[in-house]
Amino acid sequence: MAIGWAFIGTGRYPDRAGAPGMALAEDTELIATYSRDMGRAQEFAGKHGFLTAYDSLEDVFSDSRVDAVFIASPNHLHGPYTKMAAQAGKHVLVEKPMSLTVDEGLDMVNACKSHGVKLGVGFQLRYHPGHMEARRLIREGALGAIVLAQAQLGAGTRGELSRAPRTGLSEWWEHPDMIGGASTMMGTGVHAIDSLHFILGQTVTEVSAVTDGQTTEKPLESLVAMCLRFSGGAIGMMCCSSRLPDSKNDVTIYGSDGRIVLKDASRPALAGDLEVTSETVNTTVSYEPDPLALFTWQTEAFNKAIQMDEDPPASGVDGLKVVQVTLAMIESASTGRTVKLESLPIA
Repeated sequence: MAIGWAFIGTGRYPDRAGAPGMALAEDTELIATYSRDMGRAQEFAGKHGFLTAYDSLEDVFSDSRVDAVFIASPNHLHGPYTKMAAQAGKHVLVEKPMSLTVDEGLDMVNACKSHGVKLGVGFQLRYHPGHMEARRLIREGALGAIVLAQAQLGAGTRGELSRAPRTGLSEWWEHPDMIGGASTMMGTGVHAIDSLHFILGQTVTEVSAVTDGQTTEKPLESLVAMCLRFSGGAIGMMCCSSRLPDSKNDVTIYGSDGRIVLKDASRPALAGDLEVTSETVNTTVSYEPDPLALFTWQTEAFNKAIQMDEDPPASGVDGLKVVQVTLAMIESASTGRTVKLESLPIA
């Protein structure tokens, strides 16, 4: 059974990767697009092969052909749009960050649960074969006891101290209340944190962060460095920035019996190498670059979750755990103190 999809948001990422990637997915039908600007909605629909376009959310949610919605709106609208979709009986795949607060994220999780719809979050790296293999090897004990986990995600231009301000449809990224009080953490750091959660099978319980923002003068950062403590005892480090030309976008996991390195395989696109060096496994695997594959696989996995009535690989609870870490980062950077995360009140 094909799953009918609607896009809520027609910005740069949906245009560049979301719609083209979803169009390649099995059991998928592109039904509708939404924008407050009907001309933009129609242009996006025509470009990517959607059947119709709307400038009313009510029309999207009342379309019986739409089974699921992909929400790629400004961050502060993720919560309200998700709850509206759930109330209309539509499954939800929401871009990261899923919410701006823990309470809002809990409301999203509970709304989807009470209305019997699936809630997934756009952490595409969970579908990278290198990340999946690293997770499998760690679960099977190939590294022994996990000691240290490191992740870095960065970009930048040589000779430039900071990126140019976003304009046009991306201008909302410059507003702390719309983006959620953090910039490069929201854009890239959340992917690194979720990757560590996914690969290790452990979640962050303690955060100590230093940034070049989170002040009255500069509320949004462009560089984050964090020390982390994980629920299984591992220690971690994460760095993300828009000021790192020639960045090594790697994940490295050290255990008592060896290490795993995902070289340049941490951006939300298929690429990079997996290197395993341990007492029992020694191998290197390379992945051909493909900017659409992870979104395609993410769509297919979400379709399967609907069809099989199971949780998506990146669930709303997974997204909420990363929201917790992000808020702890903001608090730690603002106060200069280490922040311990509380258990989520989820059954």
